[in-house]
Amino acid sequence: MKVQLQHQSVRVRVDEDELARLLAGQTLSNLTRLGTAPPWALLIVLGTQDAASLEYEGHAPRIVLPAGLITAYSGRLPCRDGLSFRLEQGHEALQVQFDVDVRDSIRQRGATRRGTVDVPVS
Repeated sequence: MKVQLQHQSVRVRVDEDELARLLAGQTLSNLTRLGTAPPWALLIVLGTQDAASLEYEGHAPRIVLPAGLITAYSGRLPCRDGLSFRLEQGHEALQVQFDVDVRDSIRQRGATRRGTVDVPVS
């Protein structure tokens, strides 16, 4: 899982294996250790709700994504478009972008173009 942070924006990009784990009900985690400071972690999990939410597991933020939307998104891979969520908590909203690495999707699933058949990529 790759995480990019900038101001009030988080981009999470996963590969196909991580997506499969997420869809199977597992929690994805990204842990960064900064010297002797407590580690920084971000957790991603699916939930049954219709909107994304932000929770905390101890001190680690956990982004809960709607399982239905992630499952539907998974069905249209590979694609360059991701999903965008706005989390309203506190004074400022957090913008979350979730996507699956398109190159990994093409390697795993093959490329599909309109009017053509799947083309395996090696």
